[in-house]
Amino acid sequence: MSSPETLVIIGSGPAGWSAATYAARAQLKPLVYEGAISEKNRMAGTLPLGQLALTSEVENYAGFPHGDLGGFLDSALPKERRMMMPPHEGKGVTGPELMELMRQQASNFGTRIVTDDILKVDFSARPFKLFPAEGGVVEAKCVIVATGASANWLGLPSEEKFKNRGVSACAVCDGALPRFRNKPIVVVGGGDSAVEEATYLTKFASTVHLVHRRDELRASKIMATRAHENPKISIHFNTALAEVLGDDTSGVTGVRLASTVEPTREKTVEATGVFLAIGHTPNTAFLDGQLELTPKKYIVWKRHFRTATSVDGVFAAGDVADDYYRQAISAAGTGCMSALDAERWLAEHDGH
Repeated sequence: MSSPETLVIIGSGPAGWSAATYAARAQLKPLVYEGAISEKNRMAGTLPLGQLALTSEVENYAGFPHGDLGGFLDSALPKERRMMMPPHEGKGVTGPELMELMRQQASNFGTRIVTDDILKVDFSARPFKLFPAEGGVVEAKCVIVATGASANWLGLPSEEKFKNRGVSACAVCDGALPRFRNKPIVVVGGGDSAVEEATYLTKFASTVHLVHRRDELRASKIMATRAHENPKISIHFNTALAEVLGDDTSGVTGVRLASTVEPTREKTVEATGVFLAIGHTPNTAFLDGQLELTPKKYIVWKRHFRTATSVDGVFAAGDVADDYYRQAISAAGTGCMSALDAERWLAEHDGH
């Protein structure tokens, strides 16, 4: 077997590419497993480039104000990858564009990229062993796990049809977009996250319809009180989202809601957007218990303001270890941190 890789990064969202850029500039010669392009990953929301590649405009990533980036994209990205992207609309950077730029930046500094999944790992001894879907074993002196988290979806065909055309799982990412301003929108969920997103969206929407399956909110009392007292939030108890309504021209135009206690009772509500706030699932199943996880299956950072995990030499970055902020810019920040942590760990243990 060939000598172990110095650093392998698993994942290709903002955290993974940020880690790769910093590691490559530090001459660590990182190898990134960005994930496979497969129907299985598409359905699970785990295709290469992460969750941001599933969003439209990105207005809150520092350094990308509204403007026409068409020429810059043409000059910054390889022609073959640029040709696969939708035409730039001149409004500002989109999620897929931002992720392609991050990927290219890491590549420019010498990051090697493999378009494949890591199906399992063995962190019981060093060098660590990684098992790609295409077969074989990859050994690594140091590993950064940046596999992110996937938003939970209801699984409705209409939900899938209108993703990025009014259906979203991130209010902070998309809520300020023009299509939602002064228009009615729907939030599905009843926990703290759902109430937080509904409250946030009242800054932009005319009315927020909060749809919850039960007869009372699961949110904490203070959050529930805020929802009940907010004049722009209309709560629909004992109600489920049955169908997202819309057309190819306008995207989402409304929803069909069904009662959870009276099966034949339905109603239609006009809306330009639907936000799912029913939680996220961190992409940690492939670890098979080899790293310490929280009860919600997120990787535990063992040191305050550090990215070290329960296994010495394995670090974690981005949403796979963050169930609180879940923003592209915070993920990129911890990606930087993980690369610096890995560099210092390798200097101590491997002479780099």
